[in-house]
Amino acid sequence: MHRDRVAVVINGNAKDVTRELVDVLDQIIASGDLFVSRSLEEGREIAREIVARGYQTVLTGGGDGTFSQMVTAVVRGCEEQELPCPRFGLLRLGTGNALAWVLGAQKHHRGVVADLGRLRREGGHRDLRLLEVEGTLAPFAGVGVDALALRHFNEVRDIVAKVPVLRRFGRGRFSYFVAIAGRTLPEVLVRSHAHMRVINEGADAYRLGPNGQPEGDPIRRGETLFEGLARAVTFSSIPYWGFGSRIFPFADDREDRFNLRVVNLESADVALHIREIWKGTYRTPRLIDFLVDDVRIESDEILPVQIGGDAAGTSRSIRARLYPEPIAVVDFYAPPRV
Repeated sequence: MHRDRVAVVINGNAKDVTRELVDVLDQIIASGDLFVSRSLEEGREIAREIVARGYQTVLTGGGDGTFSQMVTAVVRGCEEQELPCPRFGLLRLGTGNALAWVLGAQKHHRGVVADLGRLRREGGHRDLRLLEVEGTLAPFAGVGVDALALRHFNEVRDIVAKVPVLRRFGRGRFSYFVAIAGRTLPEVLVRSHAHMRVINEGADAYRLGPNGQPEGDPIRRGETLFEGLARAVTFSSIPYWGFGSRIFPFADDREDRFNLRVVNLESADVALHIREIWKGTYRTPRLIDFLVDDVRIESDEILPVQIGGDAAGTSRSIRARLYPEPIAVVDFYAPPRV
């Protein structure tokens, strides 16, 4: 059994994962506790090994998508075997890293090593609510233009990685900027809005006003929260989307609800108000916020989907709910254990 040891799972494809870093981590972490995954199948096999060994703490390095995939696989494995779930944590080694802004994980190799050192000495933690989106546990997801932007980012990143002078910038903000400015915004200009509807499948939902307070009557189970033309429907249990952008300003308002946002912004809105959008302070009738715990999002056309920052194909309908049980997560902001 490995109950006093920490398993570290690194995405070998993440932008900050180098041979040098893997060697350093291998020296810090007990032999056999460092896992490097380069595919979904490798990740599933690693998760099975982690469950079998009984680790109490599992850290992932490689971004929000890596975290979501590993948490989902480990939690499912523990549920099947009726075992207690470990606590999870994040090392900031991928792209975006929305959860790192919530949990206080540091940037760059020195910060990652320091986080590991602090975890071994102290290891504060907290509970975190996740979403279950089509069977995957994740902090956030979306349908429409945000998933389109993610697809464009992946395409630009792959192209930039082939240009030697740009390769070092290819998996970070540079590729996001190029993708959004050069691909997504121009496509939004010519792409028609999708007709979408959001149906409440759970407890009472609430439409929010500009200050985050509920407006109007509660929306009951089976009723429609929204129906009309939209660019995207995004939703999250944490305020951040990536790179510190506070896209979901009301995600922390209630522990038993998550923030769903209907987005109908045009390219000009984004260009003129990008700073306010980034900070989460932009208010407009083109952004409609709800607090919900279980919804179905439907569209008259097939739209791209992203779950936890990873492309998840296309669909006309997806289900998202607040996962019933919170997971324990390493919180580098939390006071040390005593």
